[in-house]
Amino acid sequence: MAVYVWVAQGRAGEIKKGETEGINEAAVRTQLRRQGLKPTRVKEKPKDLLEMIPFRGSVKGKDVVIFSRQFSTMISAGLPLIQCLDILSAQEQNKSFARVIRSIKEDIEGGSTLTDALRKHPKVFDDLFINMIAAGEAGGILDTILNRLATYLEKSMKLKRKVKGAMTYPAVVLFISFAVITLLLVKVVPVFQSIFAGMGKELPFLTQSLIDLSSFVTNNSLYIVGALIIAIVALVRFYQTDKGRYLFDRLVLKPPVIGPLMRKVAIAKFTRTLSTMISSGVPILDGLEIVSRTAGNKIVEKALMETRKNISEGKTIAEPLAATSVFPPMVVQMIAVGEATGSLDSMLSKIADFYDDEVETAVSAMTSMLEPMLMVFLGGVVGGMIVAMYLPIFQIGNIVG
Repeated sequence: MAVYVWVAQGRAGEIKKGETEGINEAAVRTQLRRQGLKPTRVKEKPKDLLEMIPFRGSVKGKDVVIFSRQFSTMISAGLPLIQCLDILSAQEQNKSFARVIRSIKEDIEGGSTLTDALRKHPKVFDDLFINMIAAGEAGGILDTILNRLATYLEKSMKLKRKVKGAMTYPAVVLFISFAVITLLLVKVVPVFQSIFAGMGKELPFLTQSLIDLSSFVTNNSLYIVGALIIAIVALVRFYQTDKGRYLFDRLVLKPPVIGPLMRKVAIAKFTRTLSTMISSGVPILDGLEIVSRTAGNKIVEKALMETRKNISEGKTIAEPLAATSVFPPMVVQMIAVGEATGSLDSMLSKIADFYDDEVETAVSAMTSMLEPMLMVFLGGVVGGMIVAMYLPIFQIGNIVG
């Protein structure tokens, strides 16, 4: 939708100006008339050059966290909803997000609820956010819900940063290893090959194998790059299918080091999200459906949907969770205790806190273990290539000696 700048007369004849998002000029005029205004001029706002740059248009999780926290503070201080949104849009530095907030404000001025206004922006506010806001509006505790959302989003972002940090280091080291090996094969080995060509003597097996590999890479570099690109595209396409995503997510949970870490991340995310939704008044069945869609792993999603189905048939949450064999016995037992004592939300929060610490410990342990392994791998490969290149030179030295 485009942004339109308008000038209109109020009920008392006063002149008002503003900006409104709409499909076209006629839709904007209709929206203004519904607000009791008589539009005299409506014109599409010219686009700012900065807004046309792609990276300016994204709304980050950090922006939503700050918005929720500030929105909660203003609501709890007694400021009207429209005034809160007006202030938030005016001070928002991300222009794309500022337009979204203005659109929400205008929808509310037109008679929509906050929930309905947020639902028009699914790329910014997910189902979890919208359903919790709906529960807050229904219960009259919007400020509390916004505060819980901000806390939840902050902890989720912290957890995501831990996992990204754990994966970044090995990825960077492997990339550097690949670049160094490729450079040696393409640039360094051919130099030695020209030197060894005039020796007139059979080369050691290790040296000859390395030279053959260098020749293959140099002569078929375009084919190799093309094959890699095709393989990556094929893997991405396969991953985007339900079968591919399910297979990949199942494989991720199996490796010795990565598997336990990803399982702990999934449990921490599931328990934190469900705890936040239950404590905010969202029904357990709706909460499980939303949590399953945001689990980030098809195996966990399937287990949660099976649990939801069993709960709708009258079973407790702990029994079907245990039957899925996805969640550890400790988690299932703590959830069972939370159900029995009527404190499921606080029990889920405790589980999430515990697994947040477990993820941090696992990330530290994995980093400590991978660092020497990757260094040994890089040193072994590069060192092996150097030794292979110098073997014929050593032989010449022995002959001369």
